[in-house]
Amino acid sequence: MKIQTAKRMESFQPGIFNVLDQRKNQLLAQGRQVYNLSIGTPDFLPAPHVVEALTKAASDPKNYRYSLGETPELVEAVQSWYRRRYGVELAVEEFTAVYGSQEGLAHIGWALCDPGDVVLVPNPGYPIFEMGPYLCGARCVGYELREENAYLPDLAHFDPELARRAKCMVVSYPANPLCVTAPDSFYEELIAFARRYEIMILHDNAYSEILYDGRVGKSFLSYPGAREVGVEFNSLSKTYNLTGARISFVLGNREMVSTFRRLRSQIDYGIFLPVQAAAVAALNGPQDSVERQRLEYQARRDALCGGLRSIGWNVPDSQGSMFAWGPLPAGYDSSVDFCYELLDRTGLLCTPGAAFGSLGEGYVRFALVQPVPVMEEIVSAVAASGILTR
Repeated sequence: MKIQTAKRMESFQPGIFNVLDQRKNQLLAQGRQVYNLSIGTPDFLPAPHVVEALTKAASDPKNYRYSLGETPELVEAVQSWYRRRYGVELAVEEFTAVYGSQEGLAHIGWALCDPGDVVLVPNPGYPIFEMGPYLCGARCVGYELREENAYLPDLAHFDPELARRAKCMVVSYPANPLCVTAPDSFYEELIAFARRYEIMILHDNAYSEILYDGRVGKSFLSYPGAREVGVEFNSLSKTYNLTGARISFVLGNREMVSTFRRLRSQIDYGIFLPVQAAAVAALNGPQDSVERQRLEYQARRDALCGGLRSIGWNVPDSQGSMFAWGPLPAGYDSSVDFCYELLDRTGLLCTPGAAFGSLGEGYVRFALVQPVPVMEEIVSAVAASGILTR
Protein backbone atom coordinates (compact mmCIF):
# COMPACT_ATOMS: atom_id res chain seq x y z
CA MET A 1 0.00 0.00 0.00
CA LYS A 2 1.29 3.43 -0.94
CA ILE A 3 0.88 5.92 1.87
CA GLN A 4 -0.47 9.23 0.58
CA THR A 5 0.23 11.94 3.12
CA ALA A 6 -1.24 15.44 3.08
CA LYS A 7 -0.07 17.65 0.22
CA ARG A 8 0.58 20.46 2.70
CA MET A 9 3.52 18.42 3.99
CA GLU A 10 5.32 19.10 0.70
CA SER A 11 5.91 22.60 2.05
CA PHE A 12 7.57 21.27 5.23
CA GLN A 13 11.29 20.66 5.21
CA PRO A 14 13.29 19.41 8.20
CA GLY A 15 13.66 22.31 10.63
CA ILE A 16 16.95 24.16 10.35
CA PHE A 17 17.69 23.38 13.99
CA ASN A 18 17.39 19.65 13.29
CA VAL A 19 19.72 19.89 10.28
CA LEU A 20 22.30 21.88 12.24
CA ASP A 21 22.03 19.49 15.15
CA GLN A 22 22.87 16.55 12.89
CA ARG A 23 26.00 18.32 11.65
CA LYS A 24 26.93 19.20 15.24
CA ASN A 25 26.65 15.55 16.26
CA GLN A 26 28.88 14.50 13.37
CA LEU A 27 31.61 16.85 14.54
CA LEU A 28 31.25 15.76 18.16
CA ALA A 29 31.61 12.13 17.05
CA GLN A 30 34.93 13.16 15.47
CA GLY A 31 36.08 14.57 18.79
CA ARG A 32 35.76 18.19 17.64
CA GLN A 33 34.96 21.13 19.92
CA VAL A 34 31.53 22.58 19.14
CA TYR A 35 30.18 25.86 20.53
CA ASN A 36 26.41 25.62 20.10
CA LEU A 37 24.83 29.06 19.79
CA SER A 38 22.10 27.94 17.41
CA ILE A 39 18.99 27.35 19.51
CA GLY A 40 17.57 29.51 22.30
CA THR A 41 17.33 26.99 25.11
CA PRO A 42 18.30 28.72 28.38
CA ASP A 43 21.22 27.15 30.21
CA PHE A 44 20.04 28.67 33.50
CA LEU A 45 18.10 26.59 36.04
CA PRO A 46 14.66 27.43 37.39
CA ALA A 47 14.71 29.03 40.84
CA PRO A 48 14.67 26.47 43.69
CA HIS A 49 11.29 27.63 45.01
CA VAL A 50 9.77 27.03 41.56
CA VAL A 51 11.19 23.50 41.35
CA GLU A 52 9.98 22.82 44.89
CA ALA A 53 6.44 23.93 44.03
CA LEU A 54 6.36 21.72 40.96
CA THR A 55 7.75 18.63 42.67
CA LYS A 56 5.45 19.04 45.66
CA ALA A 57 2.41 19.30 43.40
CA ALA A 58 3.64 16.40 41.27
CA SER A 59 3.83 14.17 44.37
CA ASP A 60 0.09 14.59 44.95
CA PRO A 61 -1.86 11.93 42.98
CA LYS A 62 -4.92 14.21 42.85
CA ASN A 63 -3.02 16.56 40.53
CA TYR A 64 -2.95 14.04 37.68
CA ARG A 65 -6.52 14.71 36.64
CA TYR A 66 -7.54 17.10 33.85
CA SER A 67 -7.23 20.69 35.03
CA LEU A 68 -9.90 21.98 32.59
CA GLY A 69 -8.55 25.51 32.84
CA GLU A 70 -6.52 27.77 35.11
CA THR A 71 -6.60 27.28 38.88
CA PRO A 72 -7.82 30.26 40.97
CA GLU A 73 -4.25 30.59 42.29
CA LEU A 74 -2.85 30.91 38.78
CA VAL A 75 -5.50 33.42 37.74
CA GLU A 76 -4.66 35.60 40.72
CA ALA A 77 -0.90 35.23 40.12
CA VAL A 78 -1.15 36.33 36.47
CA GLN A 79 -3.35 39.30 37.36
CA SER A 80 -1.00 40.35 40.15
CA TRP A 81 2.14 39.98 38.00
CA TYR A 82 0.69 42.03 35.13
CA ARG A 83 -0.43 44.67 37.63
CA ARG A 84 2.98 44.88 39.31
CA ARG A 85 5.10 44.54 36.21
CA TYR A 86 3.20 46.53 33.59
CA GLY A 87 0.49 48.45 35.45
CA VAL A 88 -2.13 46.46 33.50
CA GLU A 89 -5.38 45.29 35.11
CA LEU A 90 -6.70 42.04 33.63
CA ALA A 91 -10.15 40.54 33.97
CA VAL A 92 -10.45 36.76 34.17
CA GLU A 93 -12.03 36.75 30.70
CA GLU A 94 -9.01 38.52 29.21
CA PHE A 95 -6.48 35.71 29.34
CA THR A 96 -6.03 31.98 28.93
CA ALA A 97 -3.10 29.60 29.39
CA VAL A 98 -1.48 27.72 26.48
CA TYR A 99 1.31 25.16 26.18
CA GLY A 100 3.93 27.76 25.34
CA SER A 101 3.68 30.66 22.92
CA GLN A 102 4.71 28.38 20.07
CA GLU A 103 1.62 26.23 20.58
CA GLY A 104 -0.58 29.27 21.02
CA LEU A 105 0.68 30.94 17.85
CA ALA A 106 0.32 27.67 15.95
CA HIS A 107 -3.35 27.32 16.87
CA ILE A 108 -4.81 30.80 17.27
CA GLY A 109 -5.23 31.18 13.52
CA TRP A 110 -7.83 28.40 13.60
CA ALA A 111 -9.93 30.57 15.90
CA LEU A 112 -9.50 33.83 14.01
CA CYS A 113 -8.99 33.06 10.33
CA ASP A 114 -10.86 31.39 7.51
CA PRO A 115 -9.08 29.85 4.52
CA GLY A 116 -7.77 32.58 2.26
CA ASP A 117 -7.72 35.31 4.91
CA VAL A 118 -4.59 37.47 4.76
CA VAL A 119 -2.24 37.44 7.75
CA LEU A 120 0.64 39.91 7.86
CA VAL A 121 3.85 38.36 9.22
CA PRO A 122 7.28 39.92 9.82
CA ASN A 123 10.10 39.29 7.37
CA PRO A 124 12.52 38.40 8.92
CA GLY A 125 10.52 36.71 11.65
CA TYR A 126 10.30 33.61 13.79
CA PRO A 127 9.04 30.69 11.62
CA ILE A 128 5.94 29.86 13.71
CA PHE A 129 4.51 33.31 12.92
CA GLU A 130 3.98 32.11 9.36
CA MET A 131 3.48 28.40 9.98
CA GLY A 132 0.48 28.83 12.28
CA PRO A 133 -1.67 30.80 9.81
CA TYR A 134 -0.52 28.57 6.95
CA LEU A 135 -1.82 25.46 8.71
CA CYS A 136 -5.37 26.85 8.85
CA GLY A 137 -5.34 27.86 5.20
CA ALA A 138 -4.71 31.57 5.66
CA ARG A 139 -2.53 33.45 3.20
CA CYS A 140 0.63 34.83 4.80
CA VAL A 141 2.06 38.06 3.40
CA GLY A 142 5.37 39.28 4.74
CA TYR A 143 5.91 42.89 5.75
CA GLU A 144 9.48 44.13 5.53
CA LEU A 145 11.68 44.80 8.54
CA ARG A 146 14.83 46.55 7.34
CA GLU A 147 17.86 47.81 9.21
CA GLU A 148 17.52 51.30 7.74
CA ASN A 149 14.10 51.61 9.42
CA ALA A 150 15.35 50.25 12.77
CA TYR A 151 13.66 46.93 11.92
CA LEU A 152 10.19 48.46 12.34
CA PRO A 153 7.38 48.13 9.79
CA ASP A 154 6.86 51.30 7.79
CA LEU A 155 3.21 51.77 8.69
CA ALA A 156 3.08 55.31 7.31
CA HIS A 157 3.76 54.00 3.79
CA PHE A 158 2.02 50.62 4.10
CA ASP A 159 0.12 49.47 1.01
CA PRO A 160 -3.48 50.51 1.87
CA GLU A 161 -5.00 47.84 -0.37
CA LEU A 162 -3.04 45.10 1.41
CA ALA A 163 -3.93 46.57 4.79
CA ARG A 164 -7.64 46.56 3.92
CA ARG A 165 -7.44 42.87 3.00
CA ALA A 166 -5.52 41.85 6.13
CA LYS A 167 -7.33 39.96 8.90
CA CYS A 168 -4.46 39.72 11.40
CA MET A 169 -0.94 41.06 11.87
CA VAL A 170 1.78 39.34 13.88
CA VAL A 171 4.15 41.72 15.70
CA SER A 172 7.02 40.83 18.03
CA TYR A 173 9.24 43.12 20.10
CA PRO A 174 11.79 42.59 21.52
CA ALA A 175 12.22 40.91 18.17
CA ASN A 176 13.55 37.43 17.54
CA PRO A 177 15.76 37.14 15.52
CA LEU A 178 16.44 40.87 15.06
CA CYS A 179 17.19 41.66 18.72
CA VAL A 180 15.70 45.17 18.65
CA THR A 181 13.05 46.89 20.73
CA ALA A 182 10.27 49.23 19.63
CA PRO A 183 9.62 52.74 20.99
CA ASP A 184 6.33 53.82 22.57
CA SER A 185 5.51 55.81 19.46
CA PHE A 186 5.51 52.64 17.37
CA TYR A 187 2.83 50.97 19.50
CA GLU A 188 0.68 54.08 19.38
CA GLU A 189 1.02 54.10 15.59
CA LEU A 190 0.35 50.35 15.40
CA ILE A 191 -2.89 50.59 17.38
CA ALA A 192 -4.12 53.46 15.20
CA PHE A 193 -3.17 51.44 12.10
CA ALA A 194 -5.07 48.38 13.38
CA ARG A 195 -8.16 50.47 14.12
CA ARG A 196 -8.08 52.17 10.74
CA TYR A 197 -7.96 48.90 8.79
CA GLU A 198 -9.74 46.64 11.34
CA ILE A 199 -6.75 44.32 11.74
CA MET A 200 -6.36 42.02 14.73
CA ILE A 201 -2.89 42.30 16.30
CA LEU A 202 -1.06 39.25 17.69
CA HIS A 203 1.85 40.55 19.76
CA ASP A 204 4.56 38.12 20.88
CA ASN A 205 6.16 39.44 24.08
CA ALA A 206 8.41 36.52 25.06
CA TYR A 207 11.45 38.63 25.95
CA SER A 208 10.13 41.59 27.92
CA GLU A 209 12.37 40.65 30.88
CA ILE A 210 15.57 40.32 28.83
CA LEU A 211 16.50 43.83 27.75
CA TYR A 212 19.84 45.60 27.94
CA ASP A 213 21.49 48.94 28.66
CA GLY A 214 18.73 50.28 30.88
CA ARG A 215 15.84 49.51 28.55
CA VAL A 216 12.60 48.50 30.27
CA GLY A 217 10.27 45.94 28.73
CA LYS A 218 6.62 46.86 28.37
CA SER A 219 3.39 45.13 27.52
CA PHE A 220 1.43 45.82 24.36
CA LEU A 221 -1.62 45.93 26.62
CA SER A 222 -0.23 48.90 28.55
CA TYR A 223 -0.91 51.17 25.55
CA PRO A 224 -4.38 52.78 25.26
CA GLY A 225 -6.61 50.98 22.80
CA ALA A 226 -4.49 47.81 22.59
CA ARG A 227 -7.17 45.55 24.02
CA GLU A 228 -9.63 46.81 21.42
CA VAL A 229 -7.48 45.48 18.59
CA GLY A 230 -5.48 42.51 19.78
CA VAL A 231 -3.87 40.09 22.17
CA GLU A 232 -0.42 39.49 23.58
CA PHE A 233 1.50 36.26 24.14
CA ASN A 234 3.64 36.22 27.28
CA SER A 235 5.75 33.21 28.19
CA LEU A 236 7.40 31.87 31.34
CA SER A 237 9.89 29.89 29.25
CA LYS A 238 12.73 32.38 29.00
CA THR A 239 11.98 34.60 32.00
CA TYR A 240 11.84 31.73 34.49
CA ASN A 241 13.65 28.97 32.55
CA LEU A 242 10.53 26.80 32.32
CA THR A 243 11.07 26.05 28.64
CA GLY A 244 10.24 22.35 28.85
CA ALA A 245 7.33 22.88 31.25
CA ARG A 246 5.43 24.69 28.46
CA ILE A 247 3.21 27.38 29.89
CA SER A 248 2.40 30.77 28.40
CA PHE A 249 -0.59 33.08 28.28
CA VAL A 250 -2.69 34.77 25.62
CA LEU A 251 -3.99 38.05 27.03
CA GLY A 252 -6.05 40.97 25.81
CA ASN A 253 -9.16 41.31 23.66
CA ARG A 254 -12.03 39.41 25.33
CA GLU A 255 -13.66 38.20 22.13
CA MET A 256 -10.38 36.90 20.70
CA VAL A 257 -9.45 35.20 23.99
CA SER A 258 -12.92 33.69 24.42
CA THR A 259 -13.00 32.35 20.86
CA PHE A 260 -9.53 30.87 21.23
CA ARG A 261 -10.43 29.29 24.56
CA ARG A 262 -13.47 27.70 22.93
CA LEU A 263 -11.32 26.27 20.15
CA ARG A 264 -8.76 24.89 22.59
CA SER A 265 -11.49 23.23 24.65
CA GLN A 266 -11.97 20.87 21.70
CA ILE A 267 -8.31 19.80 21.54
CA ASP A 268 -7.03 20.17 25.10
CA TYR A 269 -8.09 19.71 28.72
CA GLY A 270 -5.87 22.25 30.43
CA ILE A 271 -2.31 22.72 31.63
CA PHE A 272 -0.93 19.99 33.94
CA LEU A 273 -1.67 21.10 37.50
CA PRO A 274 1.94 20.78 38.79
CA VAL A 275 3.08 23.06 35.95
CA GLN A 276 0.43 25.58 37.02
CA ALA A 277 1.78 25.37 40.58
CA ALA A 278 5.28 26.08 39.29
CA ALA A 279 3.97 29.09 37.35
CA VAL A 280 2.27 30.46 40.47
CA ALA A 281 5.52 30.14 42.42
CA ALA A 282 7.48 31.84 39.65
CA LEU A 283 5.08 34.76 39.28
CA ASN A 284 4.50 35.32 43.00
CA GLY A 285 7.96 34.51 44.31
CA PRO A 286 11.22 36.48 44.53
CA GLN A 287 12.24 38.09 41.24
CA ASP A 288 15.94 38.66 42.00
CA SER A 289 16.98 35.67 39.87
CA VAL A 290 15.31 37.28 36.85
CA GLU A 291 17.51 40.36 37.22
CA ARG A 292 20.67 38.32 37.81
CA GLN A 293 19.93 36.34 34.70
CA ARG A 294 19.37 39.48 32.63
CA LEU A 295 22.73 40.88 33.75
CA GLU A 296 24.44 37.61 32.83
CA TYR A 297 22.86 37.67 29.38
CA GLN A 298 24.09 41.23 28.94
CA ALA A 299 27.62 40.23 29.97
CA ARG A 300 27.51 37.41 27.42
CA ARG A 301 26.28 39.81 24.77
CA ASP A 302 29.15 42.17 25.53
CA ALA A 303 31.70 39.36 25.37
CA LEU A 304 30.38 37.98 22.08
CA CYS A 305 29.30 41.07 20.14
CA GLY A 306 32.06 43.32 21.46
CA GLY A 307 34.61 40.56 21.00
CA LEU A 308 33.61 39.88 17.41
CA ARG A 309 33.75 43.58 16.60
CA SER A 310 37.26 43.74 18.07
CA ILE A 311 38.43 41.17 15.50
CA GLY A 312 36.72 42.80 12.54
CA TRP A 313 33.22 41.29 12.44
CA ASN A 314 30.69 44.09 12.87
CA VAL A 315 28.03 42.38 15.01
CA PRO A 316 25.97 45.10 16.76
CA ASP A 317 24.96 44.87 20.40
CA SER A 318 21.61 43.17 20.92
CA GLN A 319 19.01 45.52 22.44
CA GLY A 320 16.96 42.66 23.86
CA SER A 321 16.10 38.94 23.73
CA MET A 322 18.55 36.13 24.40
CA PHE A 323 20.05 36.43 20.93
CA ALA A 324 22.40 38.54 18.82
CA TRP A 325 21.95 39.31 15.11
CA GLY A 326 24.74 40.26 12.78
CA PRO A 327 25.61 40.61 9.09
CA LEU A 328 27.73 38.08 7.25
CA PRO A 329 31.41 38.97 7.09
CA ALA A 330 32.68 40.50 3.85
CA GLY A 331 33.03 38.01 1.03
CA TYR A 332 30.03 35.83 1.92
CA ASP A 333 26.55 36.00 0.42
CA SER A 334 24.86 32.77 1.58
CA SER A 335 24.02 32.52 5.27
CA VAL A 336 23.57 28.74 5.06
CA ASP A 337 26.92 28.14 3.36
CA PHE A 338 28.63 30.51 5.76
CA CYS A 339 27.18 28.75 8.82
CA TYR A 340 28.46 25.39 7.62
CA GLU A 341 31.90 26.81 6.87
CA LEU A 342 31.99 28.61 10.22
CA LEU A 343 31.11 25.37 12.02
CA ASP A 344 33.74 23.37 10.15
CA ARG A 345 36.51 25.92 10.67
CA THR A 346 35.80 27.17 14.19
CA GLY A 347 33.31 24.80 15.86
CA LEU A 348 30.87 27.70 16.24
CA LEU A 349 27.30 26.73 15.44
CA CYS A 350 24.86 29.58 14.76
CA THR A 351 21.65 29.92 12.75
CA PRO A 352 21.54 31.22 9.16
CA GLY A 353 19.38 34.29 8.75
CA ALA A 354 17.68 32.73 5.73
CA ALA A 355 15.82 30.46 8.18
CA PHE A 356 13.82 33.51 9.27
CA GLY A 357 12.65 34.74 5.86
CA SER A 358 14.02 36.16 2.64
CA LEU A 359 15.18 39.39 4.30
CA GLY A 360 17.13 37.34 6.82
CA GLU A 361 19.55 36.34 4.11
CA GLY A 362 22.88 38.06 4.65
CA TYR A 363 22.70 37.67 8.45
CA VAL A 364 23.21 35.09 11.19
CA ARG A 365 21.72 34.69 14.66
CA PHE A 366 23.58 33.72 17.81
CA ALA A 367 21.92 32.43 21.00
CA LEU A 368 23.50 33.80 24.17
CA VAL A 369 23.52 30.40 25.87
CA GLN A 370 27.18 30.07 26.85
CA PRO A 371 28.94 31.78 29.79
CA VAL A 372 31.35 34.67 29.30
CA PRO A 373 34.58 32.58 29.32
CA VAL A 374 33.17 30.37 26.55
CA MET A 375 32.12 33.43 24.55
CA GLU A 376 35.71 34.64 24.81
CA GLU A 377 36.93 31.24 23.57
CA ILE A 378 34.54 31.55 20.63
CA VAL A 379 35.93 34.94 19.65
CA SER A 380 39.48 33.56 19.83
CA ALA A 381 38.51 30.55 17.69
CA VAL A 382 36.92 32.78 15.04
CA ALA A 383 39.99 35.05 14.99
CA ALA A 384 42.39 32.11 14.68
CA SER A 385 40.41 30.48 11.85
CA GLY A 386 41.04 33.27 9.36
CA ILE A 387 37.43 33.12 8.21
CA LEU A 388 37.12 36.91 8.47
CA THR A 389 39.97 37.51 5.99
CA ARG A 390 38.49 35.66 3.04
